[in-house]
Amino acid sequence: MIYLCGDPHADTAELRRDCTEYAEAFCWEITAVIEDGAGAPPPPDRTGLRQAIEHVRSGGAGAVVTARRSMISPVAREYDQVTREIEKAGGFLHVMAAASGRPHSEPA
Repeated sequence: MIYLCGDPHADTAELRRDCTEYAEAFCWEITAVIEDGAGAPPPPDRTGLRQAIEHVRSGGAGAVVTARRSMISPVAREYDQVTREIEKAGGFLHVMAAASGRPHSEPA
């Protein structure tokens, strides 16, 4: 599944397309695309992120693919906590930009 987070008026179409192409290159089935469009409150306060983790927990997905690490959290402790929560739910988190080497990517 794909998870994106951005500002309320951000156009995520390109990032969604990039994540879709990236996942398909690994032959990963995209079972859902969830977007949080309320900025970036702390991870526990994001409805979409909670839905993504629950999607993994219920067996609907084995991985959460996101475009940038900051879409989970720019705070290392929060990012690590979400990563552990996804793993505990039975999946893994994959940050596309960290692996793609694309010019617009953020450091992991």
